[in-house]
Amino acid sequence: MKSKMRLLIRLIAIAAVICIAAWMFVIGRGHTVYFDNKTLTTEDGTVYEAPYQIQVFVNDESMGKLKEGDRGMASTMGQDFKMVLHITPEKDAKKTGSAVTLKLPYSMDGIIINLPALLGGAPEEVYREEFIPAAPEGDEEDVEITEGFEMPLEDE
Repeated sequence: MKSKMRLLIRLIAIAAVICIAAWMFVIGRGHTVYFDNKTLTTEDGTVYEAPYQIQVFVNDESMGKLKEGDRGMASTMGQDFKMVLHITPEKDAKKTGSAVTLKLPYSMDGIIINLPALLGGAPEEVYREEFIPAAPEGDEEDVEITEGFEMPLEDE
């Protein structure tokens, strides 16, 4: 009886630790979110024009004023992402505000959000893509290969 109770308590403790670890794994997941204020043309010919300027606020902190063609970024934890956008459609025009809440995919570390497409009501697969850093291209002239060079041993 005593050993069954001890086993039951241990199993409950192990299950609780596993549940807490899984929960922390999900809510503690970090993402880098990139914001593009660039005109986007989809494959079907739909055009999402970039406004003159978008100011992005995440957690009440300004992430920058993105003029047409600019990119900004923010780091966030968890799957829910909230931002406030102040949009200036044309130079010297009145700003409008928009609050946006997005679910970030767990499988992506870097996420690019095209703000004009998002604001234009485009589907998720249009306004969101994964950020994949490009490998720097090196010139072959930069590489110097020396033939016949031998490294002297310390004993010599």
